[in-house]
Amino acid sequence: MNTENNIPSAIDQLKCIPTTVISDALGRNSGVSGLKKYHQHSLKLVGRALTIKCSPGDNLYVYKALKLVQKGDVLVVDGRGAVNNALMGELIMLQGLKNGCEGFVIDGAIRDVEAFRSTPVYARDTTHFGPFKNGPGEIGVPVSIGGHVVCNGDFIVADDDGVVSFSPEQVDEIIQKSLEILKKEEGIIDQINTNRMDWVDLILDKAGI
Repeated sequence: MNTENNIPSAIDQLKCIPTTVISDALGRNSGVSGLKKYHQHSLKLVGRALTIKCSPGDNLYVYKALKLVQKGDVLVVDGRGAVNNALMGELIMLQGLKNGCEGFVIDGAIRDVEAFRSTPVYARDTTHFGPFKNGPGEIGVPVSIGGHVVCNGDFIVADDDGVVSFSPEQVDEIIQKSLEILKKEEGIIDQINTNRMDWVDLILDKAGI
């Protein structure tokens, strides 16, 4: 299947799959950790990564990325986890949304938290201190978000449980595995509702307990 031609369908399917299920499909050892959501509603974020590598506390290249954002992008900013100065606030958020950005994943700090109430944003922390604008930086390169590598164009899926990402080449496989997991979980829920514990016994038997 041609993944590029299948992107709209893949996006629609991924919007219906929890990140916990995708994480299981990825083997439970791949994904972003250490970030917190700062929007105050349960919002699903699905899109393609536009990656940015910044110097700690410096957002000059976030500004440059605003000129490159296309509809469906998620700004993924590698600020090396530094939280002394915010890499973005309300103004960048508003401009990003205006240009078609779906949301933000920031390995660094944000400010103007109240402004993000209805916009998907995941960040390491908050601070009132603003950023510097001296550079250097890079756009469209592989970045490290909490030790997890995200490449430009990767799929980003995030919800209340966190953020996962994977390459476009994996999308069909991940969706198929996720649907199989969801079907299995539906069967377990049916067992619980009918007072059966076969699924518990299966786990214990497999562990020899």
